[in-house]
Amino acid sequence: METNGSKNRVITITSGKGGVGKTNIVSNLAIALAKFGKKILLLDADLGLGNLDILLGLKPKMNLSDVLMEGKNIKDMIIEGPMGVKILPASSGVLELTNLSENQKLQLLSELESLNGAFDILIIDTGAGISSNVMYFNIAAQDIIVIITPEPTSIHDSLALMKILSSNYDEKYFKVIVNFVRNPKEGFEVFKKLMSLIEESFEASVDYLGQISYDRNVSKAVRKQKAVIESFPDSTASMDFFKIAEKICAFQSKELPKGNIQFFWKQLLEEKKNKKRT
Repeated sequence: METNGSKNRVITITSGKGGVGKTNIVSNLAIALAKFGKKILLLDADLGLGNLDILLGLKPKMNLSDVLMEGKNIKDMIIEGPMGVKILPASSGVLELTNLSENQKLQLLSELESLNGAFDILIIDTGAGISSNVMYFNIAAQDIIVIITPEPTSIHDSLALMKILSSNYDEKYFKVIVNFVRNPKEGFEVFKKLMSLIEESFEASVDYLGQISYDRNVSKAVRKQKAVIESFPDSTASMDFFKIAEKICAFQSKELPKGNIQFFWKQLLEEKKNKKRT
């Protein structure tokens, strides 16, 4: 399967609230995509409370705080996870990184630019909510995937996130995954409820990528610090992850400007700022 669009594709996986299983989805989708032959780079962008490495039982010697605060080379902090997935771990408990300065944003772009060509898909695991960091990473991506659950708070918080991205940053295209559902029918019903609220509030194009079933094997894998797709590849949740990964491989991303990833991010962010001013 070949990825459409440019060689470097940037996807954010985000949510309006915590506790929706976002980071677990990120790690499992990354491994599933790697099994489809994609070179995957994961950026843990929950910069003050990163835990992607913990979820996968990895012990990094460096993290993004070393790059952004100590001037270390980003290539030196990359660690390898399952199926050759490359990971850029975040710091934990570093308050200064919860709200990046403009200089730090440019520094991060420059460091990521040095990795240009080393991966097919960069997946950014954002923090939850509507902080400036969450907004920054979402508007810097070609594709925004929002994770929701059947809980009303999750649906409404994700609605708020998407509304801000639409109204303030002119983001009009989203994709949705519904987590912790009993069956596909429940997943689609939750998606329809979200769509009904969106239609009442703002204009956006939203695609349904599918559901992740509630599966006890997921929590078993988490306790082992493994991805469920590794520990229980034939489980219901694992099959769901493979189906969604296949869709990600197949769907058409928004057309990108020419150039490397740094050029793309800088141009995109500048365009969004200009639109916000007018």
